[in-house]
Amino acid sequence: MELMSSVLGSVAAEISRCFCGFIWSETKNSIRFKSNFNDLEKKLELLKDVRYKMENELDDSVSMPKVTGWLTEVEGIQDEVNSVLQSIAANKKKCCGGFFSCCQWSRELAKTLEKVQMLQKEGNSIISMAAANRKAHAVEHMPGPSVENQSTASQNLARIMDLLNDDGVKSIGVWGMGGVGKTTLVKNLNNKLENASSAQPFGVVIWVTVSKELDLKSIQKQIADRLNVEVKMEESTESLAIKLFRRLKRTSKFLLILDDVWKGIDLDALGVPRPEVHTGCKIIITTRFLDVCRQLKIDKRVNVQILNYDEAWELFCQNAGEVATLKPIKPLAETVTKKCGGLPLAIIIMATSMRGKKKVELWKDALNELQNSQPENILGIEDQVYRVLKWSYDSLQGKNMKSCFLVCSLFPEDFSIDISELTKYWLAEGLIDEHQTYDNIHNRGFAVAEYLKDCCLLEHGDPKETTVKMHDVVRDVAIWIASSLEHGCKSLVRSGIRLRRVSESEMLKLVKRISYMNNEIERLPDCPISCSEATTLLLQGNSPLEIVPEGFLLGFPALRVLNLGETKIQRLPHSLLQQGDLRALILRQCGSLEELPSLGGLRRLQVLDCSCTDLKELPEGMEQLSCLRVLNLSYTKQLQTFAAKLVTGLSGLEVLEMIGSNYKWGVRQKMKEGEATFNDLGCLEQLIRISIELESIIYPSSENISWFGRLKSFEFSVGSLTHGGGGTNLEEKVGHY
Repeated sequence: MELMSSVLGSVAAEISRCFCGFIWSETKNSIRFKSNFNDLEKKLELLKDVRYKMENELDDSVSMPKVTGWLTEVEGIQDEVNSVLQSIAANKKKCCGGFFSCCQWSRELAKTLEKVQMLQKEGNSIISMAAANRKAHAVEHMPGPSVENQSTASQNLARIMDLLNDDGVKSIGVWGMGGVGKTTLVKNLNNKLENASSAQPFGVVIWVTVSKELDLKSIQKQIADRLNVEVKMEESTESLAIKLFRRLKRTSKFLLILDDVWKGIDLDALGVPRPEVHTGCKIIITTRFLDVCRQLKIDKRVNVQILNYDEAWELFCQNAGEVATLKPIKPLAETVTKKCGGLPLAIIIMATSMRGKKKVELWKDALNELQNSQPENILGIEDQVYRVLKWSYDSLQGKNMKSCFLVCSLFPEDFSIDISELTKYWLAEGLIDEHQTYDNIHNRGFAVAEYLKDCCLLEHGDPKETTVKMHDVVRDVAIWIASSLEHGCKSLVRSGIRLRRVSESEMLKLVKRISYMNNEIERLPDCPISCSEATTLLLQGNSPLEIVPEGFLLGFPALRVLNLGETKIQRLPHSLLQQGDLRALILRQCGSLEELPSLGGLRRLQVLDCSCTDLKELPEGMEQLSCLRVLNLSYTKQLQTFAAKLVTGLSGLEVLEMIGSNYKWGVRQKMKEGEATFNDLGCLEQLIRISIELESIIYPSSENISWFGRLKSFEFSVGSLTHGGGGTNLEEKVGHY
């Protein structure tokens, strides 16, 4: 765009040169001529200023029809001025000789002056309209549901508004699980800014949808469109970044909203001035991942939580309509609402799919499908809820992270999962590298759990420091994913649903993980079930279960994790010895368990938990378990002996837990022959954690305490244990870190 810069700068000099020699005979015409000349000179300068404002304030908005027309006319004025000047110069002598009157040339100048004045006025009008338009559309309305009647969301909205008004906060991260309402919340914020009764805090609010597949050019184009910045088809991201940066630097205050961010974004590559550099810049992002907030160095984070039940029920009724409150339907509708777990997306889709359905059978069928995590016949649940949440699963980074997540779905709904137990499962399945100390394995387990929480796939359990839990809908999605996987990775999850028997037909050859925990199962099939791929079998929490038949375990040759805890079993079948790949055997709180078969064949066993059992002695062959890393015999109140040969045989033992056990460790002089002594513990060269009962306070000789330096933590308890409700305990902690 070439405007009349050179002409506007030189016209005055040219006119002066042309007319300096003119001597007019008529004073009146001379005065009028000079007056028009002076006015033209001044108006041309003003037109030059308008052109400058047009270029700088409207930037690349030349595509606007009015602006384009105006610029064309401004360029055309050059031809007219030149024509007038040439005519005056050509007839200079004739003019002096009286061929043309001074009035005629004065009229020519007046016409040119009038055109310049009209262009100036029109240009100012365009600039004023553009400024008013920018002010009126500093915020573009974003369609979406209101959160006005949701107390939780309203509180989050108020908090974000407070943070926006805080000059010390430059960036805000709104994060939470998929479908929890992050985008809806920020849309409400955007619209609240649009309707602000007071002065608009931002010159422009820019909304950009980022989405899962990061496309820098697409983000730049959305910003450019909002700012009326022209983007050429062949323009590179680098060139566009420079253009956007210059444009945004001229904007005194702006708010950039980046919605649905899945990974870190380089603001420099995008062309956005950094908030810490540009004082008028603020950024809000929405994301499922806390790590994204960290990567972008977000100042303040707002975690969007699920709806409470009252809010969830109100939202459900809004979308399901009056059918939800009908007397025969309402109890089922309330149960369905609870099954949605306060997740707005699930509530809306589920309620909408049931809108107008008045048959009780349809509601019962829908509830059954939800409870089995197989909503094939509920319109929209798989595509709009499950697949949306599955994106978070698909985005998990790191070796075996997806499998670690799927293991968490084996537990019942709303179950606080002990992270230490999870770590044992992950270790046994080979999901955590076993070629490191158990202390590092323990730390790794907590790190994995924390990462899954940061991805909004797990949440705090109770207590929050040591447990995690799965949101009900996330768990349903995990089960849905695991049940559809191929290549022997399927899961069969039937935990916490009050089953009384195991379905043999469900246990298929390709099932990898099976969970029947926390049911009311009384007996197991007394025949081999072909589950040749199964690596994990969870049967804990079935309190009526008393017997594990010999034939049952024969169908699980690849088993790595077996949990029979919290049952009434009195003994284990000898077929257990054929589980040569078994890594973790959990028998915790089997209060009726008094004996174990020989365990010598379980050469790969790494974790053995017999805490809170009635074992009187440890089985034969335990000294052959050189790979055993964790042995838990806490609160084994009937345990009478611990053979010395076990200590020397368990060469790989790293964690020994025997607090509350009946067996007391003492010095050799006070122990029976063949029993392990306190001094024998020094033979466990890998031992890093220990908690045991001492027969009495021990003062080891200096040559026998060097192994203390290897310990990361220890707890020694001295005194007698009370059996029953009477008596007094004397317990003195010698050391506890």
